Amino acid sequence: MSNPGPNKRQHKQAVIAASALTAILPAPALAHATGQSFVALLPTGPYMAVGVMIVALSILLLWFLPHQSADRLLPRLLIGRLATPHRLRSTSSLGFFLLFCWLLHTGFTGTRDPLENSLILGFWVVFWMAALMIQGLVFNLWGWISPFYWLVRPMIRMRDRGWIMLPRAIGVWPAVGLLLGFSAFTLADPAPDDPKRLASIGVIYVCITVTGMWLCGPRRWLSQVELFSIIMALFSRLAPYGRRGRTLWLGWHGWQIGQGLSVRPGLSIFILVLLGTGSFDGFNETFVWLDLIGVNPLAFPGRSAVIIPVICGLAAGNLILVAAFTLLIVLGDRITGGQATARQLLPRFAPTILPIALAYHTAHYLPSLLVDGQYVLMALNDPFNTGANLLGRDGFYVTTGFFNHRETMRMIWLSQALVIVAGHVLAVVLGHAQALHLYRNLQRAFVAGLPLAIFMILYTWLGLWLLAAPKGG
Repeated sequence: MSNPGPNKRQHKQAVIAASALTAILPAPALAHATGQSFVALLPTGPYMAVGVMIVALSILLLWFLPHQSADRLLPRLLIGRLATPHRLRSTSSLGFFLLFCWLLHTGFTGTRDPLENSLILGFWVVFWMAALMIQGLVFNLWGWISPFYWLVRPMIRMRDRGWIMLPRAIGVWPAVGLLLGFSAFTLADPAPDDPKRLASIGVIYVCITVTGMWLCGPRRWLSQVELFSIIMALFSRLAPYGRRGRTLWLGWHGWQIGQGLSVRPGLSIFILVLLGTGSFDGFNETFVWLDLIGVNPLAFPGRSAVIIPVICGLAAGNLILVAAFTLLIVLGDRITGGQATARQLLPRFAPTILPIALAYHTAHYLPSLLVDGQYVLMALNDPFNTGANLLGRDGFYVTTGFFNHRETMRMIWLSQALVIVAGHVLAVVLGHAQALHLYRNLQRAFVAGLPLAIFMILYTWLGLWLLAAPKGG
């Protein structure tokens, strides 16, 4: 077969690049990570193979790790004592609550353009994309920006406990339902980035949260029901900086997971659903998914036409993930002659996949953040539309030019892939450490962890494939 001429090759590359650029432009659906079609020009296959091999190699290397090193897999260093004044945190929380109220106001009264409305940019870009990354990758940001923290002590002082006792037995199961509902809203709602729609939902959510804190007790409600507080609390356990009482520690990412999580009913399922919804967020835009539901990716009919398939796919995807993960950890236990139940094993091993959830969130939203973050800077430059130039960005225009160059596209995709691989390697280490603590024997721990290790390898390939797969819709 003769090679195509230079003009044909250039034309083909231009078409691919143009379609890729169109896909990554911040379309009205800011709630979604934008497509990754620009990687069509990259040799992603070898990169994916190397990533999977790295995860597999990390599993094999754990076999040669001495038993006494289990507690040293995730070392930490004492920084010192740190006493954070309650008033300082309360003041910060109150400030962000007032900021949130102002954002809700702009949702009702501001522009309907999601690329200019402060509520859309503040919630989807600053909070949902960036704040979650900071929470898991750096430190517990939510402890300072939670809009509900300032209400805790006043409510407790007015009443020792809530009017209605929220049973500990229900755990975080209400939050599991809220997580599925929020995911359905982001993926299936026709207009999740409509300012008035989002503002209306925000007002309802705040009213329910404040009422629930008053009736059931603020601490119980925030730790068992309030969706974002629970997500942030889980991701904060991955951050290198962490507090134990009044002492500040610095360690490897995930060292706090190695110290154990408080076991609450439904928490394991919540973590698995957190991973499942993130994965389905990427899968539901692929050509494979669109073909599965009978939609032509080149003639997408709109989000309103696929509401039911997306909701059903979201539910089915999470059910498959929960069932597969449970089956594998029970299988691993049975291989070694164990008799532990799924209820006993899930609280121990489910938290070990949190690094994967955070890694995919970071990789999934990175291209969107690179573009939509520029709109945030423009909004901060003139927050009240008065012609101000607070950041000196007057005349600045949002650019996607860095997506037009092969090397920058390659660097972006490799950064995403590196995050995915690192998250899986960390999950492997955490899973091995938990197995050592459970079985107290290196051979039993390694053998029992093999089914879960296979899961990690396959999920690594899935995560990298989702980054490289053509997107539509």
